[in-house]
Amino acid sequence: MLDYAATTFITVEDKETFLHLLEEHGGIIHKVAASYSTGLADRHDLRQEITLQLWKAYKRYSPDRPFSTWMYRIALNVAISFLRRNTHPARQTVSLDENEIELVDESAGSAEPDDRILLLQQVIASLGPLDRGLMLLYLDDHSYREIAAVLGISETNVATKLHRLKQRVREEMLRLKRQNP
Repeated sequence: MLDYAATTFITVEDKETFLHLLEEHGGIIHKVAASYSTGLADRHDLRQEITLQLWKAYKRYSPDRPFSTWMYRIALNVAISFLRRNTHPARQTVSLDENEIELVDESAGSAEPDDRILLLQQVIASLGPLDRGLMLLYLDDHSYREIAAVLGISETNVATKLHRLKQRVREEMLRLKRQNP
């Protein structure tokens, strides 16, 4: 339910536009929530929190910027805050229960994910919050300029961090693959 106080300065047209944009770019919320939560209940809570914060911030959205970039920035900030708030030492494990593993792209076909995708998901889940966001944006085919805008860093910094991160992910995937042939 949308907060009345947050809707005071939003017109009906704005609300309809927001809902249309949210429907059009809703995959972003699902991808971020899947990447920053381990359980189904947490994933649901995070999706709700992201949607609420997007709505509250919508009156500050500038249509001259891409909506998806603005949405990613808010979604990642909310996810990182959510993770910090809800991470307790006893809960810092990654669920590998087959019922809770989701592909990063939920819109893909229903074919069984191959082992490389599951391994990649496991490695991404083990990354720190900022690295996870960087990898999520990269895997979603965003340009360095878009990633820089979302994360608030320079394009050069994106390139450097991404190069190091891809190398680290490759090494970790190889290590895990050797452990479980």
